[in-house]
Amino acid sequence: MKDEMTQAVHFPLLEKDTAPQASVEWLKKAEANFGMIPNVEKVMALSPQLLAGYTFMWDGFNTSSLDEQERQVVYMTANYENECNYCVPWHSILAEQSGLTATDIDALRGGGKLSDPKQNALGEFTRLLIANRGKISQMQLQAFFDAGYTSQQALEVILALAVKLISNYTNSIAGTPLDTNARHKHWEKPLIAERRAG
Repeated sequence: MKDEMTQAVHFPLLEKDTAPQASVEWLKKAEANFGMIPNVEKVMALSPQLLAGYTFMWDGFNTSSLDEQERQVVYMTANYENECNYCVPWHSILAEQSGLTATDIDALRGGGKLSDPKQNALGEFTRLLIANRGKISQMQLQAFFDAGYTSQQALEVILALAVKLISNYTNSIAGTPLDTNARHKHWEKPLIAERRAG
């Protein structure tokens, strides 16, 4: 409880009428995108520059050559690897909306293997980039290409990881409370023994 109070003092949930003026237009954009302002954007609003950069890159990745399901595979993989208890529930909902199956969403929430080989290769490429801080081998990069992806899409994955660094790290230091709309998808990273077998 003390930690929650400390985080609330340092990282308040700002609304359009309490946020810095430079953040208001970005909060309005979040509201237009989601039908409400998620708590992570309310936290980010304390830094208009952060919120602006996050929103701009989020919109950019949405227009990438990766389809909606592939974008969620990348986001969910990053959320899992970075242990973001806030983002996994929200992206579980977005993954459902993209048409990913319940089985594959469970796999993404559990660090498991996806049923579609190409999507699985995308998730593995994402995981390797995170685990190796971008320093993957030529063999690992070639496996991504062999799955049917392009150099452009490799760079688009990096864009998504920049988006997730902002949101995952923000939520980590701020202890962002999960919005009511996503609480039914509550998530905690499973112990290694509980992860789904590949």
